Amino acid sequence: MEKGPLGRRRGRGARERILSASQQLFRDQGINRTGMDQLCAVAQVSKRTAYQHFTSKDELVAEYLRRFDPDVMPGVFDRTDLTPRERLLAAFEIPASTPLCPYLAAAVELHDPQHPASRYARDYKTAIAARLTETAREAGATNPEQLGEQLALLIDGASARTRVLNRESFSTAAAIAAVLIDNAIPASSPRQPSDDRGTTRSAPVPVGGR
Repeated sequence: MEKGPLGRRRGRGARERILSASQQLFRDQGINRTGMDQLCAVAQVSKRTAYQHFTSKDELVAEYLRRFDPDVMPGVFDRTDLTPRERLLAAFEIPASTPLCPYLAAAVELHDPQHPASRYARDYKTAIAARLTETAREAGATNPEQLGEQLALLIDGASARTRVLNRESFSTAAAIAAVLIDNAIPASSPRQPSDDRGTTRSAPVPVGGR
């Protein structure tokens, strides 16, 4: 790779290096504490190059969030080896080492509901609730919209509590979720054979956020 002035790398990989640096820095030290000078230094690009790819830091932050989980937890909701009930529970199989949900973190840091990243965070959280609702409907829930919102709230609450207490909270949230799910699904609903195994713990699923 040819290098430009001050030893900075140049070429078509600049955009990806900028995004990679943003993922590292925004996660480790926060959005507000990360300046463009530092970000450009880590990405090995000039500020001029950075602003050629992203017109503002706001645009970069929004793209940083889009990169995390563009398909909205496909490792959970697109699994064909699990029943709908099991997919709902699998949404809580998040490793304890997972950092605070980046969408929550961004919304808290930015303090601006109209910021492009805040709007995207809202859209993402709405999409999560929609996928939970869709799966709850497949599972036979009497009120899938209500169950979807309840489970979405549990996931976000567990993410925040894990961060604040520095102690894993998703197993407790999963136990609560199992009760909500079973109460929401009538006993007469069709159940697949694997549902009779009870609350199962599938392999942890990497999630963009949470």
